Amino acid sequence: MISAIEAVIGRIVPADQEAIRRAEQRLDILTKPPGSLGRLETLAVRLAGISKTEQPAYGKRTVVVMAADHGVCSEGVSAFPQEVTVQMAYNILSGGAGVNVLARQAGAEVKLVDIGVGADLSHPGLIDHKVRFGSGNMAQGPAMSREEAQRAILAGISVAEEAVKSGTEIFITGEMGIGNTTASAAVLCALQGIPADTAVGRGTGIDDERLRHKIAVVERALRLNAPDAGDAIDVLSKVGGLEIAGLAGLILGAAAAGVPVVLDGFISGAAALAAKSLAPESIHYMIASHVSGEQGHKLMLERLGLEALLDLGLRLGEGTGGVLCLHLIEAVSRIMREMATFESAGVSGAESR
Repeated sequence: MISAIEAVIGRIVPADQEAIRRAEQRLDILTKPPGSLGRLETLAVRLAGISKTEQPAYGKRTVVVMAADHGVCSEGVSAFPQEVTVQMAYNILSGGAGVNVLARQAGAEVKLVDIGVGADLSHPGLIDHKVRFGSGNMAQGPAMSREEAQRAILAGISVAEEAVKSGTEIFITGEMGIGNTTASAAVLCALQGIPADTAVGRGTGIDDERLRHKIAVVERALRLNAPDAGDAIDVLSKVGGLEIAGLAGLILGAAAAGVPVVLDGFISGAAALAAKSLAPESIHYMIASHVSGEQGHKLMLERLGLEALLDLGLRLGEGTGGVLCLHLIEAVSRIMREMATFESAGVSGAESR
């Protein structure tokens, strides 16, 4: 299995520097003062490098929601019971969740992948890549085996490859799984050497007492499992989650296909850290959509070297922040394709001195 993952990683190439140069040149001749569109111009250049054209357009947009349960929920780290994962999975499949509403507005399709829900799901729209029925309790032992982590990564790669074959031109990462902020915090700690009290946040809205308990649980999991910071698969298997590994695979698959992937929040950030560790070039294909209200997310983005486009205090997950970012990506695409140049509009450019 590792050879299959390595084969995908081997297809990931750096951003296209020629397309970046052409995008920068085009921005300079559009009817506006240089740099006046601020970070939208930075986004335009980044998208050009990913899509190998200075005038990208993204027709089919796919939100991939990876769903999985976490054994660490038995430690009482969440304000919501574990059965909410199944209930929300069906809500997403039926089109009633927040991500569905925002995706319809943004013209995106939502795909839910069962990669590790702790129950059998049945729905015609479900993508079934179940590796196991939820992860193990990482506070008592490894979350999963190394083989299972690899299978989850390959499942994410497969989802990306199939979607690209079906015409997907841009991905948005999403997730559903009660307890996944605990696993994501542990991944951040393990990969980046961050103390638990810096990485662990309130997740679904826990109080101070439960937050202290959650920090202690993450500390215990890290001591017990001793994940290897230099081996992302080891980290994912010992203190990660199936949906985190699946999203890491999705990112790798998207990057190998030369397709941009818009990261959502904290859980997506953990997956991105793992993907970057496995394939450093994959970072060129990631767009950070927003800064989550979860405590460790800003630190994640700093370690990834990415600057988020939005800061709305969101902490819903599901891919909601990523979908909102599609409106900015569409705006940038239209600017690059539709805005007149000084020459075409007959407008005088800035005077040189």
